[in-house]
Amino acid sequence: MELNSEITDRLKKLDDKYQAMGQSLENYLDGLLISNYLTYWDYTHVDKLLTLQNPKTDFPDELIFIIYHQITELYFKLSLHELEQIAHNGKKVMPNGEDLGWNEKMDVKFFTERVGRINRYFEALTKSFDIMGAGMEQQQFLRYRMALLPASGFQSAQYRMVEISSTDFIQLVDKDVRLKFQGKNSSIEEMYEHIYWKQGATELATGKKTLTLKQFEKKYSKQFIQLAKDYKEKNIWAKYKSLSTTDQQNTALINALRQLDINVNVNWPLVHYRSAARYLQQDEKQVAATGGTNWQKYLPPRFQKRIFYPELWSKEEIENWGKQWVEDATRK
Repeated sequence: MELNSEITDRLKKLDDKYQAMGQSLENYLDGLLISNYLTYWDYTHVDKLLTLQNPKTDFPDELIFIIYHQITELYFKLSLHELEQIAHNGKKVMPNGEDLGWNEKMDVKFFTERVGRINRYFEALTKSFDIMGAGMEQQQFLRYRMALLPASGFQSAQYRMVEISSTDFIQLVDKDVRLKFQGKNSSIEEMYEHIYWKQGATELATGKKTLTLKQFEKKYSKQFIQLAKDYKEKNIWAKYKSLSTTDQQNTALINALRQLDINVNVNWPLVHYRSAARYLQQDEKQVAATGGTNWQKYLPPRFQKRIFYPELWSKEEIENWGKQWVEDATRK
């Protein structure tokens, strides 16, 4: 192959890149000559991925249960990837000093596109949830779930991180005590003691913390509190408020944020509610969820009234938050 100007220009850029890192281009070219070709299975680590399913029982449908939860966590990871880009305006600086980012100020087009990506991730999860909601035998589930105690999907740390990164922390405080924190300079630690999800992991009979919640707090509380502090000025709502008045009126961005509110706080809890109602409600008797979580009060959006962006909704919409979705679900 002739070393034309395009090739020599690329070699010069490579040499500049490695010199900036104190490295030799010749050494890297030698390594390239002896390295193996990349394969799909090496790149995706598919062989390792397929070994990460370790059911605790011999019931066939438990494999469905564990794989779908793993898929869910991967979509949450994608969502957090987008949230991190929003938090930092898409800026990323390489070790050699090369700036791969956009602007110091948040670009409304970039903002809207990244929120749209998160919406697609959650919509994919919601639309696919029938894999679990209708794809397992009830009797199998009710048997093998006893081998999973006290583990629970409630303990998804990434989902909590999505919430914390999406809104001002006060919006995650239990609605019954939220008013006492509004307008005050309350610390994250103070508000965290009243975070809404703790109400969903209390024993139905005694009101005490379940082991599920105790485990979860012990492992993740410090991490959640630090994340809330780190994202106080760069969560999605803070980023929205930092926009110019004109950009805050951008219809596409407002619609994307409203859809994110519905996807995370209505549609996602609701598909879990439908699934719980199918598997855990037997005639007139309701069975406690895995880990003893109080799913009847914790999952329905109309009870939680958890809204990331209340300023983007009318008073009537807030009053009826999730009501229609839950009424539809109970009729199915």
